[in-house]
Amino acid sequence: STFAATVILCLDDLQWADSASIAAVNQLLLTGGPASQNTRLFLLGCYRDGENGGSNSLWKSLCNIDHVNAKSTDIKLDCMDEKTLTTMVSEILCLSPRLTQSLSSIIYHKTKGNPLFVTRLMISLSKDGLLRPSLRRRRWEWDEEKIL
Repeated sequence: STFAATVILCLDDLQWADSASIAAVNQLLLTGGPASQNTRLFLLGCYRDGENGGSNSLWKSLCNIDHVNAKSTDIKLDCMDEKTLTTMVSEILCLSPRLTQSLSSIIYHKTKGNPLFVTRLMISLSKDGLLRPSLRRRRWEWDEEKIL
């Protein structure tokens, strides 16, 4: 018996893919993808809608879906609304939403709810000491005036 592990390939920022990269992925799918009985391939491709023409048609072109007999699923991730962001910040900081509401509001207005920007801003705030754990208070604290 042979061991056939699934190969997982993650490609990000496909909106910037050039024709040579698209051709390489197409070749990979044709030789080792669903059309091949010997290899199992899972391809996860991520792109941003509206940047450099990135769209569903790009993805279908990239994977050449009709020729490789592959299944594809589009999952659209939108920005968070302010209530969802407050819940996220509250869970990350292990504090009630009532306590994180003011910080969450600032973060929402700076990021418009984009999950990537929210994460990067919170990391930046922590690195800069503007969002920090307080051993005395046994919780996270922040200075809203400095964050604004």
